[in-house]
Amino acid sequence: MTSNYELSVSAEFCAAHRLDGYPGNCKNTHGHNWGVTVYVLCTELDSLGMGLDFRDIKAHVKEALASLDHAFLNDLLPFADTNPTAENIARHIYEELSRLLAAGVNTGTARISRVHVAETPGAGVTYWEAP
Repeated sequence: MTSNYELSVSAEFCAAHRLDGYPGNCKNTHGHNWGVTVYVLCTELDSLGMGLDFRDIKAHVKEALASLDHAFLNDLLPFADTNPTAENIARHIYEELSRLLAAGVNTGTARISRVHVAETPGAGVTYWEAP
């Protein structure tokens, strides 16, 4: 039986966006304090009994969110051809963190399992890909 450990780290970033073509108020430029929770699935523990060091995960999350923080998301390359919806932001963060984690340690035993992005405390989306 394979052991699974799902580690999580939460962070926030502030950014503005607008949803082109949206029939309501979100078509106008507005901002959010976006909440992000990143989940990392580990199948093995290191000699200290950790799947990954939370400090390392937090550093990767900080790096992935740096280009989004205090930005107008519509102007960023990842959203050049698509609206920066919570769904598309979650996918972008997932892909960015997967790339960063693959360049780090324990790449064979850890992967990003899902990313949750909330534009308000009561409304969010979770993105994941099948392994």
